[in-house]
Amino acid sequence: MDVPKYDGNIHPDEWIKDLQKYDYFWRKKYNLTCLDMAISLVDSTIKLPTGIDTYEKLSKALKEDISFTVFKNTNKKMLQLLKYVPESRSELIVNESVVALKHVATGKYLSSIENLCYKTGSKTQLVFVESPEPGPNSLWKINFNDKELATYAGTSIGLQHIKSNKFLGICYEGYQGNFIYGLYGYYKSPLTKQTWVWEKHTEVSCGGDENKWNFKHSKLESHQGFLKSNDIINLSIKKKYDSNGDSTSDRQVEFLRSHDIQFTIRGDTFQEVCCHNEILGVNDEWCIKLIKQYNLTLDQIC
Repeated sequence: MDVPKYDGNIHPDEWIKDLQKYDYFWRKKYNLTCLDMAISLVDSTIKLPTGIDTYEKLSKALKEDISFTVFKNTNKKMLQLLKYVPESRSELIVNESVVALKHVATGKYLSSIENLCYKTGSKTQLVFVESPEPGPNSLWKINFNDKELATYAGTSIGLQHIKSNKFLGICYEGYQGNFIYGLYGYYKSPLTKQTWVWEKHTEVSCGGDENKWNFKHSKLESHQGFLKSNDIINLSIKKKYDSNGDSTSDRQVEFLRSHDIQFTIRGDTFQEVCCHNEILGVNDEWCIKLIKQYNLTLDQIC
């Protein structure tokens, strides 16, 4: 369970609200209240007064710390900057906006169908590309992990399928092989399974347990600025585990790809989407399209 610490880079009220989701878990496993755990998860550089016995007191203490002032000022400056570029503001993709991802090479949109699952691999909800126009199956809510805007400087994102509420990701399988030889790895894509290509393409699904993606501009290596509609990007994910089954910093990064190759489920054909660690090309380019912008106001960050 990935529980976020408080370090001043998120609004205190939003952070406390997120932590309250784990209240039952902490009571059951550690015999601690959510408030106790919240206090313990505050960064050591933030000094809390004694006697905090309610969420309201915790929120008040966090807002009185200098880190919250920095947080507010940073976000206010960001919004003030946007006021000077009104012609591009409507194109900016803000946290929790609805987007679609168009595969540049084939002109089709990243899609999923609720409860339609792979027959091999993880057997979770399949992902594919279809249709030259975005539809209900190709809409995604984008999440920036407590940031309001995504920059090309290391912002990680989550992509939540609107119809199924499941996140785009990959699934760890564990040990693959027999008692003589094998490796630890991730579920393979349908066509990798069919053609017996060992350790090549990773399955991408909705419901994958690893779902934090990074993005970069596909044409400009050192591109700066905010993510906006019609940007052409490469999406990548860093695996949690290596081929020995260890969680280390030296883990493989793979990129999201589609290619004009189909697999069949229930008599229907689907164009495959997978992850790979090969040389990047046109099959790895995605044009992000803003469908509905989540409204960003000063009231949300102050």
